[in-house]
Amino acid sequence: MEQCRTITRKSASNLALAFVLLPREKRDAMSTLYAFCRLVDDVADDESQPAAERRRQLALWREDIRRACGPESPQYEVNRELQPVIRRYQLPFEHFDALLQGVEMDLDIRRYASYEELELYCYRVASVVGLLSIEIFGYQDPVCRDYAVYLGKALQLTNILRDVHTDAARGRVYLPLSELKRFNVEPEEVLQGAYSERYASLARSVRDRARHFYQLARQTLPTSERRSMIAAEVMGAVYWRLLEKLEQHQFNVFSQEPIRLNKAQKLGLILRTWRRIAFGSPTPNYG
Repeated sequence: MEQCRTITRKSASNLALAFVLLPREKRDAMSTLYAFCRLVDDVADDESQPAAERRRQLALWREDIRRACGPESPQYEVNRELQPVIRRYQLPFEHFDALLQGVEMDLDIRRYASYEELELYCYRVASVVGLLSIEIFGYQDPVCRDYAVYLGKALQLTNILRDVHTDAARGRVYLPLSELKRFNVEPEEVLQGAYSERYASLARSVRDRARHFYQLARQTLPTSERRSMIAAEVMGAVYWRLLEKLEQHQFNVFSQEPIRLNKAQKLGLILRTWRRIAFGSPTPNYG
């Protein structure tokens, strides 16, 4: 599993940080899943390659993960490391396929007309990862699947607000065109990094949508499953705090360094989440 561990360590992502509270076996399993997600996302984002070539590469990844989900031996090393995890936790190919459909959307779609279209993207690239992850975490109550869907959408909408400027550099505007129109913001303003009170109002509307999904996740997760979902609860806490930090900066992601949480802040949230769950607090750190 060395390649997957290396990819996870180098990523320095919020998702990888949450693995620290998992037992070693589950932590290693999540590292292999994360490595797969990281690599297919990198394929889609590699703009040094034409879209047709990236599509071809993603098709190869789809066929190889299909092998990993079945009796055949996959060709890619990451998928070979992932195959025992797929078998142990019975991870279905349909979720991997949905994730690949999500990253493929980035090859074709530069604008989303409505929240309905955007939330399909969020489901595929984030909620599906949650649905795979909870199988590794382990759970008894099937309502955890709804929790994974809600939390995934909340996290992805937070990501979108954070990454507006970097996405614009790729010519992408994930904020729904219906919301841009409602707040009288032109897509070109976003692409050019033009901050305004109109943009701030638009961002606050997306924040409200994200908060709605955080609240749904909070309300859906049974108290009996909070311990099993501790890594997901850490993610909820970290991204909720990131959303608050974006709000403190009035969602101006155009004229300054990227808005992030530092390592000390993240570690503090991990400790706080662990303490709340360990001592039976019914209140999550988000929503």
